[in-house]
Amino acid sequence: MTNLLTVLPDFDVADFSHIIPSLERALVSTADLLSLDALDVAKRAQVPPGEVKKLAQAVLDALHAELAQQPGRDQDLDGSRRGLADRWTTISTLDHALDFALGGGVARGHLTEIVGESAAGKTQFLLTLLLSSQLRDSEGGPQRSALYISTEAPLQTTRLTQILKNHPQLSSLPPGQKPSLSRVQSTHIHDVEAQEHILRYQVPVAIQRHNVGLLVIDSIAANYRAEFDKGGKSKSVEALAKRSQHLAQIGALLRNLAQTHNIAVVVANQVADRFTTIEPSTFTATSQSTQATRPASPMPSVPQQLPSQPAPSMLSTDDPFAIDHQQRFFTGWGDDPAITNLKTPSLGLTWTNQLSTRVALLKEPIYEEKAYNAGDERNLIGWKRSCKVVFSAWCGESKTDFEIWEGGIRTTSN
Repeated sequence: MTNLLTVLPDFDVADFSHIIPSLERALVSTADLLSLDALDVAKRAQVPPGEVKKLAQAVLDALHAELAQQPGRDQDLDGSRRGLADRWTTISTLDHALDFALGGGVARGHLTEIVGESAAGKTQFLLTLLLSSQLRDSEGGPQRSALYISTEAPLQTTRLTQILKNHPQLSSLPPGQKPSLSRVQSTHIHDVEAQEHILRYQVPVAIQRHNVGLLVIDSIAANYRAEFDKGGKSKSVEALAKRSQHLAQIGALLRNLAQTHNIAVVVANQVADRFTTIEPSTFTATSQSTQATRPASPMPSVPQQLPSQPAPSMLSTDDPFAIDHQQRFFTGWGDDPAITNLKTPSLGLTWTNQLSTRVALLKEPIYEEKAYNAGDERNLIGWKRSCKVVFSAWCGESKTDFEIWEGGIRTTSN
């Protein structure tokens, strides 16, 4: 069938090999098989109705069995039943305020995305998780390993050593409990085909062999940009459709890895600039008013807008069902009027629907406060960074200021 192995990667198709090719030619999906009448599917694919019923029942039984075996639900990996409080396990960020904002930390059994522009702190966040994932849980179980898959720069082992040495929670541990770089498995991939092969065939083996508790991909968008952004306009629609299909498959694969092995899957994602539509009349009026009231030097350190001139709308449409209207609620940018430098996470809405949690790392420039002459550029003296929970299945939206230091990341007081 067209997507059977995507929905159920371990489904045994040997007993139905005589009808599956016909179902594929008729473009029968798993949803069609389970929702349509068996007689209608049989007529569409020209196969016996009895065999269609057997296949539908087998797929339904496999889905029920997989749901019952998923960790974090009614049973643990060993089949024992646990209470709600015991089922929930997370990986700490090594900062109490960030853990509180994330509902306890980065959840195992789910797919989490860390998105932000360059130098926002994505890699620093991930490196901290690589070490904290090795800490023993409250039950005193064995230390678990971490798997780091990079698509851009290789693993920063020097920075990992620095975090391990300077973070007080890690450096104070006894030698037998301290995280180690030897428990961080890493690999580098260059294209989408290699990425899918490694995730589908090699990662499950590595998880069991090395007792992996965290899978990190830094970043998920790099190979897709190189693979699907090629070609002219005539191929753009076809490439977009193909990319969306592949993203849905990779998202299902990553979620299945997280649930089957009870691990946290965390991916970094890039952003692109979002351009908004501003009416020319509004822009002209704003420019003329600003020019007429511009003071002589020295200029104020922070430009101010006239109270009588309303800020132009950041939306290109008033239609509440348009994506430009709704994306401010799930991208991380657009719901705060104070942030005008809007970004959009890469890979679009198809990828967003694969996520359990999206965490956006925002950065705002800090300029030196002094009098500037006309035409002078303000002096950049630093960045204000914040960690924003955009959406999550288990915690509410929040925004927490943080900084990058020798020991990784930590929150700052307002």
